[in-house]
Amino acid sequence: MDYIAELQAAILNLHGCEATYLETVPVIEEFQGETIWQGEVEVFELTGHPKAKRAYAWGHVTGDEDQGRRYVAVLELPPVDSPQTAVKAGIMSEIKNARKKTKGRPS
Repeated sequence: MDYIAELQAAILNLHGCEATYLETVPVIEEFQGETIWQGEVEVFELTGHPKAKRAYAWGHVTGDEDQGRRYVAVLELPPVDSPQTAVKAGIMSEIKNARKKTKGRPS
């Protein structure tokens, strides 16, 4: 399966709708002068979602040996209105999830 098809499958799995590829947009996200994320975001038109017309998706390798791949698919719903704001939402989601995992662990 190619990368675009993998992202379409992830959108179907995560959000329950079909996705048609539209374009690839390069995004660089910076925070306090440092690049914290750089990559390409794939833009999809959605069919079958009650509110969102588009989704923004990307994948990245995970694990110590880069053995896995994680997919992120963000719907175009306010405040998300572009590939750039989708990346910001994805970063915020990862930060929140990381904080949840560390809570409750002894220091």
